[in-house]
Amino acid sequence: MSKVISISDAEFESEVLQAQQPVLVYLWASWCGPCRLVSPSVDAIAQNYSDRLKVVKMEVDPNPETVKQYKVEGVPAIRLFKEQELVESMEGAITKQKLESLLAAHI
Repeated sequence: MSKVISISDAEFESEVLQAQQPVLVYLWASWCGPCRLVSPSVDAIAQNYSDRLKVVKMEVDPNPETVKQYKVEGVPAIRLFKEQELVESMEGAITKQKLESLLAAHI
Protein backbone atom coordinates (compact mmCIF):
# COMPACT_ATOMS: atom_id res chain seq x y z
CA MET A 1 0.00 0.00 0.00
CA SER A 2 1.28 3.43 -0.95
CA LYS A 3 2.04 5.96 1.76
CA VAL A 4 1.60 8.78 -0.76
CA ILE A 5 -1.41 11.00 0.00
CA SER A 6 -3.33 12.56 -2.91
CA ILE A 7 -4.27 16.16 -2.18
CA SER A 8 -5.96 19.13 -3.87
CA ASP A 9 -5.57 22.91 -3.69
CA ALA A 10 -8.07 22.99 -0.82
CA GLU A 11 -5.96 20.59 1.28
CA PHE A 12 -2.54 22.07 0.49
CA GLU A 13 -2.28 24.31 3.54
CA SER A 14 -3.40 21.70 6.07
CA GLU A 15 -1.48 18.77 4.54
CA VAL A 16 1.73 20.60 3.55
CA LEU A 17 2.18 23.96 5.21
CA GLN A 18 0.88 22.87 8.62
CA ALA A 19 2.70 19.51 8.64
CA GLN A 20 5.01 18.76 11.55
CA GLN A 21 7.66 17.07 9.41
CA PRO A 22 9.20 17.89 6.00
CA VAL A 23 6.80 17.31 3.08
CA LEU A 24 7.71 16.15 -0.41
CA VAL A 25 5.10 17.36 -2.91
CA TYR A 26 5.02 15.44 -6.18
CA LEU A 27 3.15 17.28 -8.94
CA TRP A 28 2.08 15.19 -11.91
CA ALA A 29 -0.38 14.85 -14.79
CA SER A 30 -2.21 11.83 -16.21
CA TRP A 31 -1.00 12.67 -19.75
CA CYS A 32 2.67 12.96 -18.68
CA GLY A 33 4.93 10.09 -19.82
CA PRO A 34 7.91 11.01 -17.56
CA CYS A 35 5.51 11.11 -14.59
CA ARG A 36 4.92 7.38 -15.06
CA LEU A 37 8.68 6.85 -14.75
CA VAL A 38 9.03 8.98 -11.60
CA SER A 39 5.95 7.68 -9.72
CA PRO A 40 7.56 4.39 -8.56
CA SER A 41 10.52 6.34 -7.12
CA VAL A 42 8.18 8.68 -5.24
CA ASP A 43 6.28 5.65 -3.88
CA ALA A 44 9.58 4.07 -2.75
CA ILE A 45 10.67 7.30 -1.03
CA ALA A 46 7.31 7.45 0.78
CA GLN A 47 7.81 3.86 1.95
CA ASN A 48 11.46 4.20 2.98
CA TYR A 49 11.26 7.61 4.67
CA SER A 50 7.77 7.39 6.20
CA ASP A 51 9.14 7.91 9.73
CA ARG A 52 10.60 11.36 8.92
CA LEU A 53 8.99 12.58 5.70
CA LYS A 54 5.44 13.09 4.51
CA VAL A 55 4.87 12.50 0.79
CA VAL A 56 1.88 13.96 -1.04
CA LYS A 57 0.99 14.06 -4.71
CA MET A 58 -1.11 16.54 -6.58
CA GLU A 59 -2.41 16.37 -10.12
CA VAL A 60 -1.64 19.72 -11.78
CA ASP A 61 -4.63 20.16 -14.10
CA PRO A 62 -7.42 20.25 -11.45
CA ASN A 63 -5.28 22.28 -8.99
CA PRO A 64 -4.26 25.56 -10.69
CA GLU A 65 -3.85 27.59 -7.48
CA THR A 66 -0.94 25.58 -6.11
CA VAL A 67 0.60 25.24 -9.58
CA LYS A 68 0.57 29.02 -9.97
CA GLN A 69 1.69 29.82 -6.43
CA TYR A 70 4.73 27.51 -6.59
CA LYS A 71 5.54 28.30 -10.24
CA VAL A 72 5.19 24.78 -11.60
CA GLU A 73 6.11 25.10 -15.28
CA GLY A 74 6.52 21.43 -16.15
CA VAL A 75 5.73 17.97 -14.83
CA PRO A 76 6.81 15.88 -13.13
CA ALA A 77 7.75 18.46 -10.50
CA ILE A 78 9.04 18.10 -6.97
CA ARG A 79 8.66 20.67 -4.20
CA LEU A 80 10.13 20.04 -0.75
CA PHE A 81 8.73 21.98 2.19
CA LYS A 82 10.25 22.17 5.65
CA GLU A 83 8.76 24.27 8.46
CA GLN A 84 6.29 25.93 6.06
CA GLU A 85 9.12 27.01 3.71
CA LEU A 86 9.85 25.81 0.18
CA VAL A 87 13.43 24.49 0.47
CA GLU A 88 13.90 22.54 -2.79
CA SER A 89 12.31 22.74 -6.20
CA MET A 90 12.91 20.57 -9.25
CA GLU A 91 11.13 19.86 -12.50
CA GLY A 92 11.54 17.04 -14.98
CA ALA A 93 12.19 13.32 -14.63
CA ILE A 94 14.41 12.46 -11.67
CA THR A 95 15.99 9.17 -10.58
CA LYS A 96 15.38 7.69 -7.16
CA GLN A 97 19.06 8.23 -6.28
CA LYS A 98 18.89 11.92 -7.23
CA LEU A 99 15.67 12.28 -5.25
CA GLU A 100 17.32 10.69 -2.20
CA SER A 101 20.33 13.02 -2.45
CA LEU A 102 17.99 16.02 -2.74
CA LEU A 103 16.26 14.91 0.47
CA ALA A 104 19.46 14.07 2.35
CA ALA A 105 20.25 17.72 3.11
CA HIS A 106 16.85 18.29 4.72
CA ILE A 107 15.76 15.20 6.65
